[in-house]
Amino acid sequence: MTAAQVAELLGTTQRFPRRLIAEQRIVFVKVGRHIRIPQSALNAFIDANTVQPIGHRRSSLRRAA
Repeated sequence: MTAAQVAELLGTTQRFPRRLIAEQRIVFVKVGRHIRIPQSALNAFIDANTVQPIGHRRSSLRRAA
C-alpha cells in the first residue's frame, strides 16, 4: 500500500504514514525508489497501538461515607 492509501485507511494526512516510515516505526518495503507498506504490517501496527478500555471496578464507584 502507498502512503496515500494508508493515510486514507487511517483517516489521517499522508504526512503521518510518511513519518512512521521515516522513524521506522512501521514495517515497509522499498521497491526501487518507491515505498510500500504491507497490509499485514499496517494491521500489526494498529494491533500494537490499540489501547484496551479499563473495566469498571465496583470499589471505585463507591464513595467514602
